[in-house]
Amino acid sequence: MTHSTKHSTHPAPAPESWIAEGPVLLDYADGVATLTLNRPGSANGMNIELMQALYKAIMVVHRSAHVRVVHLRGAGANFCAGGDVREFASKGEALGDFLREVTAYLQVAIGALIRLKAIVVTEVHGYAAGGGGLGLVCASDIVIAGAGAKFMAGATRVGMAPDAGASVILPHLVGFRRAAEIMLSNRVVSAEEAQSIGLITKCVPDDALTEEAGKAARFYASGAPLAMAATKRLLWNALDVERALPEEARTVSELSFTADSREGLAAVIEKRKPVFTGR
Repeated sequence: MTHSTKHSTHPAPAPESWIAEGPVLLDYADGVATLTLNRPGSANGMNIELMQALYKAIMVVHRSAHVRVVHLRGAGANFCAGGDVREFASKGEALGDFLREVTAYLQVAIGALIRLKAIVVTEVHGYAAGGGGLGLVCASDIVIAGAGAKFMAGATRVGMAPDAGASVILPHLVGFRRAAEIMLSNRVVSAEEAQSIGLITKCVPDDALTEEAGKAARFYASGAPLAMAATKRLLWNALDVERALPEEARTVSELSFTADSREGLAAVIEKRKPVFTGR
């Protein structure tokens, strides 16, 4: 991907802080809204508070006529390591009811992200895993990743199924066979491979990631906004992602009531191999 930018004699405007604290931050400058997942101590793991805040931030962008690009990123060492496994495990047999609510928030946020008129440019470092991490990557329009970034589906290793629209988007990005292998094996996909199979747009050196992602955000923000929004809408309409979201949510909810899902979460926390019994 090649970008050309015009040099200006005017200094870049100082960013406005639209959401200054909490699990999601939102800043704005010159057509670009920078949306930062802000739970670095938990690898930006998605809990209810983060997902509520994510949806709120996306709605702020929806209401703004000035935003042409959303620059999505994560604070700390990882973009997003998926759901907050420790919080999920703490729910015990009430996990199913809890995840019904969690999944609802995640899917409404994903649907809103896809339906944004603004182009979503996502910057990935560290892990992008599970519905939170890989799901957000799949729901982005342009993805720039550092060479050290790692991608993983993660759902079946904890006895659950993919969500956040990944079950329909990933096969379109990388093909059915490769998507099936990635989701069923839960292997880690490197940034280099992710670029080669079409999961991400571009892999760059880690120390150039923020600069390259910012450059991409500014490039797309300089495009014709009506034409860019219309083209994005046509591309996403062809995938019909939102029709698949209710079935994903139902499946995740059903699986989260099982003993296997609780065993999978416990195994991740205890760093051991899970023992699944099909119950």
